[in-house]
Amino acid sequence: MKGITRLFIAVSFIVIGILLVLFNLGFLTFDFYYLWLYIYPIFFVIVGGKWLIAYFKKEGGSWAAGSLFLLFGLLLLLDRFEMIHFTFKDIFKLWPLLIIYTGITLLKESKIIGVHSWGNMDKPKTHNPRSSMFSVGSHEYSSPNWKVEPLHLYNMAGDFYFDFSKAFMPEKEIPISIRCLAGDVTILMTENIAFRVDATVQAGEINVLGQQVEGIINRTITYESEDYDSTIRKIDFTIKLKAGSIRIAYV
Repeated sequence: MKGITRLFIAVSFIVIGILLVLFNLGFLTFDFYYLWLYIYPIFFVIVGGKWLIAYFKKEGGSWAAGSLFLLFGLLLLLDRFEMIHFTFKDIFKLWPLLIIYTGITLLKESKIIGVHSWGNMDKPKTHNPRSSMFSVGSHEYSSPNWKVEPLHLYNMAGDFYFDFSKAFMPEKEIPISIRCLAGDVTILMTENIAFRVDATVQAGEINVLGQQVEGIINRTITYESEDYDSTIRKIDFTIKLKAGSIRIAYV
């Protein structure tokens, strides 16, 4: 978020400087209100372009948010140059893009299904986890004395609920991976089970033991218990959501 703020300030200074030079040379006449109307659409264009470039270069970024910001900024600029009529509140007219993004995401994700759904997970090949198929629905692990074992869960939409205070935990490290397009993940831990988590939410929130991540999109957090390396019983979580929330708390 700080990088975006810095980028916005930098772009604002550049645009203001250029426009002031043109004003001093007599090429432009304006007041600062109209100046602002040109500045903030350029910010959306630059940030959107930056996210798209980063995504295609595989350096992070987001194709969905990047294309939305880029299109929104361009439409605002076209309005400023009186080529179309489009104001800030007209962003709600772009809601059909959500349908398009969902369709594209499903096409991308469907290429993985049935081949190697979790091929990108950096897990040792010695694990033989149970994997869920591409589905819609919720997963709940809260029955008395449920056995903790390696899990790779992959949902289109649904919620995930784990209560480790009711679980039977073997004395070993167990990987649990969760990927979902839209859903909430709730994990209740006990202090006698060490854990590590690598969590990412493109749109939503993350709360791990009261620690929250700043930002609007692409939130990421990595947490590891102090005694993780020295403990035998431990869990390694990898959680990736397109939209939703992740909450991990002690009971």
